[in-house]
Amino acid sequence: MPVEVILPKVDMDMSHGTLAVWHFAPGDLVEKGSPLFDIETDKAAMEVEAPASGSLQAVTAQPGDKIAVGTVVALIYAESEAVPNSAPMAEPSTAAPIEVILPKVDMDMSHGILAVWHVGEGETVTKGTPLFDIETDKAAMEVEAPATGILAHLSAQPGDKVPVGGIVAYIYPTGTPIGPRPNAPADPAKAPSPAAAIPASTDPAPSAQPTTGLRATPAARAAARQSGVSLADIPGTGPLGRIQCDDVTAQLAGHKAEPPTHLPADTPPHQGWSCQPGPLYVSLRKGIGKGTETPIVLLHGFTADSQSWAPLEKALGTAPALIRIDLPGHGRSPRRAITGFADLARMLVEAFDDATRAHDRVHLLGHSLGGALALAIADIRPRRVASLTLIAPAGLGPEIDAATLNGITRATRSESLAPWLRRLTATPEGISDDYARAAMKLRADPDLRAAQLDMAQVVFPDGVQPFDLRPAVARLDCPTAVIWGKSDHILPNRHALSATGDFALHLLAGAGHVPQLECPDRVARIVLRHLGAASVT
Repeated sequence: MPVEVILPKVDMDMSHGTLAVWHFAPGDLVEKGSPLFDIETDKAAMEVEAPASGSLQAVTAQPGDKIAVGTVVALIYAESEAVPNSAPMAEPSTAAPIEVILPKVDMDMSHGILAVWHVGEGETVTKGTPLFDIETDKAAMEVEAPATGILAHLSAQPGDKVPVGGIVAYIYPTGTPIGPRPNAPADPAKAPSPAAAIPASTDPAPSAQPTTGLRATPAARAAARQSGVSLADIPGTGPLGRIQCDDVTAQLAGHKAEPPTHLPADTPPHQGWSCQPGPLYVSLRKGIGKGTETPIVLLHGFTADSQSWAPLEKALGTAPALIRIDLPGHGRSPRRAITGFADLARMLVEAFDDATRAHDRVHLLGHSLGGALALAIADIRPRRVASLTLIAPAGLGPEIDAATLNGITRATRSESLAPWLRRLTATPEGISDDYARAAMKLRADPDLRAAQLDMAQVVFPDGVQPFDLRPAVARLDCPTAVIWGKSDHILPNRHALSATGDFALHLLAGAGHVPQLECPDRVARIVLRHLGAASVT
């Protein structure tokens, strides 16, 4: 007699489990005790071993199916046992459809705007793949499919404002007939949307797109809105024809630059500079020897660039591979108009995705504004981040030394730049006249200074930090270290004490806002220990 393969009970209060993946195909020979399939519950994920050796037959459940405990999902026939031609075949699944809800991504979030669907109604989706994007006042993120199956009953469209927890669609396990929407009222004409979707605006959006047939990243849509171009006119080069921000900038490169026509009314005007096409600049350093497998992505702070990491890179040694990204309007990256921190974060997420495409996971390290962006990336792409290191990160409190930021961006001579640069270090002796002259050479372009001044006015309006990333800290599940100088004059280190979450805090005596420049060896030791511990977990 064949041996039944059942879905086991792995939690005391478990009634169902989701079959995540089969490790063997029907007809394969399996050995008793070898991993046969994986199941997932709300509390755990585990491998289920083969209860006997033989041929796997009569598989009745597929990845993504929600199955009751004790259900027979397959049969194993001994090698000497004949498999009848009429061996039980997979029965049509009767599993209930899986709800797709709008998740809560900020502690104070009550609604989110559904920005775009990546999959159309009736299409097959795979668990963990991007399903749709949502936008809030603070961030934009992709929401992954909670199960594998057929997407049905879409109840929210791009631009709809949806309450947290609102059901925006259902996923039917493969083989399950798609019936009427669950819990639908008898009279469909009177049925409210299960997501209670609220149009974000009564005016037609300048780049509103249909649910299917046109895919674009959040950053691409933002760039299109700012530039007044239609996404329908831009060919996408991303997966499944998805339009990337680079596609928008490439399209703009062939047209005469015009001022954005769809920026919010309170966005400061450009101070005599124009936007530039092209992707954010990424530079690479290959690692040598042990520890090169997982690279470190470096995000610099406001008014700096990737060259500012040189002292820390030297202290880190040659082992770690490095991926450096210049922020918009900094270093060798193009100047871009932004509408706020969330818009800037979208641009960095897209650059991060492109720069790390060859790696499953990376370490993230960011300083100041780059630290805030690193935190946002870790919040939006948690599965891609092996560890997070933040050096004096922005976004954890409202105060910031706006006078110094303003002074650095406006300085046109090394003599006027030096006093402000000396605010960055614990003592004025930390910045020499030669350093100030070299920094001024990198800031000689008046358009660069003007673009950075506009960015400061948008990201830090009225000299405060309007974006609060403390909820993102509370959501982190990767090993996280925060490094802060005890004599930081730009961002007070007490901001770290207001954040809740599991992270290590290193307060460095004798260091100011740029400990990676003031004491690179100390910072490197902390970073390498942190990366080493993260690689073990």
